[in-house]
Amino acid sequence: MRRTVHEQLHLVPATADHPHAHELEAISQRLGQSPEAVELIYADLMRHGAAPDTGREGMSAERVLRCTVAKQMNGWSYEELAFHLGDSFSYRAFCRFGLGDAAPKTSTLKHNLKRVRPETWESINRLLLGQAKDEGIERGRKVRTDCTVEETNIHAPSDSSLLWDCVRVLTRLMIRAGEKVPVHFTNHRRRAKRRAVAIEHAATKAKRLPLYRDLLKVTDKTVGYTAAVAEALDKYEGSSVLDMVAADALATELRQYVSLTLRVLDQTKRRILDGESVPATDKIVSIFEPHTDIIVKDRRDTYYGHKLALTTGSSSLVLDCVIEDGNPPDSTLATNMVERQKHIYGRAPRQVSFDGGFASKANLGDIKKLGIQDVCFTKCRYLKVTDMVKSSWVYRKLRRFRAGVEAGISFLKRCFGLDRCTWKGLTSFKAYTWASIVSHNLLVLARHALR
Repeated sequence: MRRTVHEQLHLVPATADHPHAHELEAISQRLGQSPEAVELIYADLMRHGAAPDTGREGMSAERVLRCTVAKQMNGWSYEELAFHLGDSFSYRAFCRFGLGDAAPKTSTLKHNLKRVRPETWESINRLLLGQAKDEGIERGRKVRTDCTVEETNIHAPSDSSLLWDCVRVLTRLMIRAGEKVPVHFTNHRRRAKRRAVAIEHAATKAKRLPLYRDLLKVTDKTVGYTAAVAEALDKYEGSSVLDMVAADALATELRQYVSLTLRVLDQTKRRILDGESVPATDKIVSIFEPHTDIIVKDRRDTYYGHKLALTTGSSSLVLDCVIEDGNPPDSTLATNMVERQKHIYGRAPRQVSFDGGFASKANLGDIKKLGIQDVCFTKCRYLKVTDMVKSSWVYRKLRRFRAGVEAGISFLKRCFGLDRCTWKGLTSFKAYTWASIVSHNLLVLARHALR
């Protein structure tokens, strides 16, 4: 039977006299004042139709919430989280594990923490913002917006490495299928790896071209073998229903990777053989995280992940986050971010500040129509200061205020894992991002309370 909270705990050791232990205690008190957050987590844990009053107890919703906060607040892996829950008195007490309670295993943590949806984390963040507004910590009257990139957990892509990934994954799945159905294929993994390594070390395009042709050839052959194996799995009649379900799932996985491999083959042929410049929107940079976008920042650095538009307030709380699709220009995002602030707080902020990349006459006019008194773009060659704000003094103040969002983004990346998402899949990427933001805001609120 799964619960929302553990009503009675075993003995819990006294809180350590340390600044971070006091922060954990303040966060714990904040979460204790937010029963709605626990109910939201509980609804996600039970959304697959499991009966709440039968079966194993599992992790309570409160423990799932607190364990996720502890994990994201320290940038821990699941293995590190499991260790600290077994070793640290402070974190056991924070996550509601008494002296007589066994710490959860890594697999248990993975299974439970990733079941919380990104929409739930966003709703919890809205609850925290409501508390901050009631306590006078953050009223959303002066806000700043900037964009950053959160990378997915992939290696730097190249055409040869992508083809090698396709061959080895498809071959591995066909070997697994061989345990259920007779399969006949040639294992080209060694050949594909040799070609990929040779391409990486080839000095000229003339030397790379024949190597690419051979790598494309063996990848095509592997795709052909995989199609036959998937058809054999469709006809498989197992000894049990579970065995047949497993075979069907394996066939689906094979076809999924075949679809991704065909995309890799197409873009490689277009780029290498035809000399075509393939648009970023048509490219796939990972078969493991196919949702990854190519983000070119400042016309210099290339990132592989997703673009985030973040809004923070004068309290350093993250008020809003939008995970963008693709790499839209900053100038197309400004009005939407202000409209979202109006929706969150029920009224428009008085002052907003943006980087120069958001600047445009259209944006200035649209934002002013929303009822904003002062709009600051830090670089505005073709906009008059008096059109944006009341005076040059206000403009300088807002320009300096905007610089604080850079420190906030740096803090999120260094301490809360927002530099690279380690969870797999687009939905998990969004959940990871929002969980980091909630953990950050809880720590900021705790530090305000301890002042």
